[in-house]
Amino acid sequence: MVSVNIWAVLVSGIIAMVIGGLWYGPVLGKQWIASMGWSEQAVQEKMKGGMSSMWSSYLIMFIGALLMAYVLARSVMYGEMVRGYAPASAAVIFAVANWLGFVAPATVGGVVWEGKPWKWWFITAGYFLVTLIVMGLVLAFWM
Repeated sequence: MVSVNIWAVLVSGIIAMVIGGLWYGPVLGKQWIASMGWSEQAVQEKMKGGMSSMWSSYLIMFIGALLMAYVLARSVMYGEMVRGYAPASAAVIFAVANWLGFVAPATVGGVVWEGKPWKWWFITAGYFLVTLIVMGLVLAFWM
């Protein structure tokens, strides 16, 4: 049994947070806020609501990113060892497969059941697709 490089998982979790900060900030932040039906003023009020709440949200998301990186690392290792894929190929194939099999169906529920617009889904699911691919590449080359 091959062990997962914990440093690669940790760095991948940090990278996920950086991508999220950019994705939901300067890159697509205004579009995402609008797709949620919020005003920028409402977002400012939420942020003033308490730093402890914001930090706990970041901590929860970071733990989720670490779990996602760990599971992806196992998938990439499987692709390299069992299937014989090159590291970059395994990273992209398994990142997209995990996104398609788990993230896309789970997030589409926000549109179907919660009434969120498709624009919200493309922004949210797009973040996870980009993040999984980048994480997969980091994991593949560092394992």
